[in-house]
Amino acid sequence: MKTVYKRPKLLKPAHFHYCPGCGHGIINRLLMEVLEEMDLQGRAICVAPAGCGMLLYNYFEIDVLESAHGRGAAVATGIKRARPDNLVFSYQGDGDLAAIGTAEGFHAANRGENITVIFVNNGVYGMTGGQMAPTTLLDQVTTTTPVGRDSAIAGHPVRICEVFSMLDGTSYLERVAVNKPAAVVKAKKAITKAFQRQLDGCGFSLVEILSPCPTTWKMAPLEACKWIDEVMAKQFPLGVVKEVSCS
Repeated sequence: MKTVYKRPKLLKPAHFHYCPGCGHGIINRLLMEVLEEMDLQGRAICVAPAGCGMLLYNYFEIDVLESAHGRGAAVATGIKRARPDNLVFSYQGDGDLAAIGTAEGFHAANRGENITVIFVNNGVYGMTGGQMAPTTLLDQVTTTTPVGRDSAIAGHPVRICEVFSMLDGTSYLERVAVNKPAAVVKAKKAITKAFQRQLDGCGFSLVEILSPCPTTWKMAPLEACKWIDEVMAKQFPLGVVKEVSCS
């Protein structure tokens, strides 16, 4: 029998703590597949966040450091400056990067730090109960917006890629998703490109990944995957937002 898929060697044989239908498990697998294929297991350092991704050290067979909430880009900056030959990436959610970590992420991008940010956008604060996040859509119901997000009260969804694209220090920004096989293939290519650009010294790169969160969206997993295409991707269009030449 032909093997069409096997667990990456860099993904530990541990049970994920993520909810059924969550996209984090797919993203975790993709990261380890890419690092393995690029032969970077001895050089890669991951900065884990507070939030749903905080237990990455239980799953990744690489060096993983935990950062305070929102400080992933700052911690990654320090590591990369001290160890410039390592591949350093932070793994951050929408609350982590787009709320409490806005300043750290924004200024790391503006300085053109040669790091990579893996930005998981599921539109809510997943771990703490599904409260409104900076990326929550207008009219989206959350535990803190029971009648839907109102722009007059809570403002508009923050599009991190578009905001960061205005900064001269950003080298590569792409938004992808993990809600269907074709999207997963594109997400893997984007992660590979971001890591390669860091190895080439191109500067700050970020891959934003639209990820289903069935539990806090109160949807079945299949419905959540369809919702990304039918609703979420209209607010957060998929594709390359910025890519500059690397001399």
